[in-house]
Amino acid sequence: MPPHFFRLIGPGRRRVLSGFLVVSLGAAPAGSGISAAGAATPGHGTALHPYVKLQPRGTTLNSNLINHGGPVQAAPRIYLDFWGWTSDPSGEQPYLTGFLQGAGGTNWLHTVAQYGGGWTGNLLAGSWSHAATVPLHPTDAQIQAEAVTAAGHFGAGTSVDVQIVVATPTGHSTSGFGTQWCSYHGAVSADTSITYTNFPYQTDAGAACGASLGNPLAGVSIAESNEMTGSITDPLLDAWFDSAGREIGDKCGKIEDITTAKGTFPVVELWSNVLGGCA
Repeated sequence: MPPHFFRLIGPGRRRVLSGFLVVSLGAAPAGSGISAAGAATPGHGTALHPYVKLQPRGTTLNSNLINHGGPVQAAPRIYLDFWGWTSDPSGEQPYLTGFLQGAGGTNWLHTVAQYGGGWTGNLLAGSWSHAATVPLHPTDAQIQAEAVTAAGHFGAGTSVDVQIVVATPTGHSTSGFGTQWCSYHGAVSADTSITYTNFPYQTDAGAACGASLGNPLAGVSIAESNEMTGSITDPLLDAWFDSAGREIGDKCGKIEDITTAKGTFPVVELWSNVLGGCA
């Protein structure tokens, strides 16, 4: 199944930070992720998952997530693959690493537990700076192939709990980044028990992918918070999403701060079936 995109629309004022409406748009088939401001892009969809229409900023899409029977990540292990990085002008590598090291066990992430997802401990199982040439515009197939290479490097095995985040360096991104989408996740075609995230250098997209929140790195944790929680609760795109194909991080359209031992990070609010609203 193709991946699920995530899109940022906004900004709109919420608390201290500006909020973004987080939605998935598009036609069948598609996947899960964050999309860039102003762009129309595919959403989490198949013939059974209709288009998701843009909603007014700050509204909640009031329908619970539905269990479609697929597996969830009960003990998620996230591996970071910094593919071909020779520079890091915005400091995204330590920021992303710190976010993944600190997010486990937070009240924010606890929401995934009601869907059977794991949420405690250091979720970051490994990090690798892969000194290999990365194409200027890697295709999705090349991102998936790199995820397979990374899984082999880490000895990650073939558990559905595995997430491989392929982080591409500044100036190197799959076509559509920053104009149609900011990040996305899906299942590796060569091994559908492993999930991957296509994670370009977020600050390359500027305000389109979250940099207008007053923190130039805000889009990094916003995007990864959506991909991480979507991968936990809907790793193979056949588990928890609503009748319109929206995953746990797609529905609330708001950003909140979480404070961890590694710092404070803006993240997407998560949908709680128990509350029938945003947690």
